[in-house]
Amino acid sequence: MKKTEIAKRYILFIISLFVSGVGVAFTKTGALGVSPISSVANVLSLRFTDITIGNWLIITNCLMVLGQILILRKSFKPIQLLQIPLSFLFGYFTDIGMIIAGIVPVNSYPMQLVMVVSGVVILGFGIALAVIANVIMNAGEAFVKAIADTLHKNFGNVKVVFDISYVAFSIVLSMLLFNGSIEGTREGTLIAAVCTGFTVKFFTKLLKKRLNKLLTK
Repeated sequence: MKKTEIAKRYILFIISLFVSGVGVAFTKTGALGVSPISSVANVLSLRFTDITIGNWLIITNCLMVLGQILILRKSFKPIQLLQIPLSFLFGYFTDIGMIIAGIVPVNSYPMQLVMVVSGVVILGFGIALAVIANVIMNAGEAFVKAIADTLHKNFGNVKVVFDISYVAFSIVLSMLLFNGSIEGTREGTLIAAVCTGFTVKFFTKLLKKRLNKLLTK
């Protein structure tokens, strides 16, 4: 792969981080729950409001990079450390997305649903761009892959188990932090969990050939 193509792919990946961050921000603004991988950061941002959700995402993503190092040990490739600065970018982009999403008035339940659905579509578009860029996995996906590779299990199956477990952890965490109340994990989380994959497949199929031509030109 030529250096120019690699540069283009990383630029596309950074764009995907921005789009994905805006998607997370839209679901967050809907206040009905966020995607499973962002659920813990969302709960923490509701309890510890001095720290933005973007910064909580940076913290949780960096912990997942540390988890990969502990799981893979010598098999962990140094190039994967790029996940750390990219996690910082994703966190910053999410906070910028919160400013953008804040422009939209959300004063009714139907509008909350609109924000969640819009966020899922935007997030799916962003993830599709990352898939097409095909340079590095985000910290959450890479953590799941590390588990799958170590256990010699199918990535998709492990991802489903991880998402369910992570959401369950966010619910337990919420109950501990909010005196038994479940905050930050609601029907929006279920919508994101069910629908994001479909939107990723749709946008990947729609854009892959066109973008690959631009990347390899």
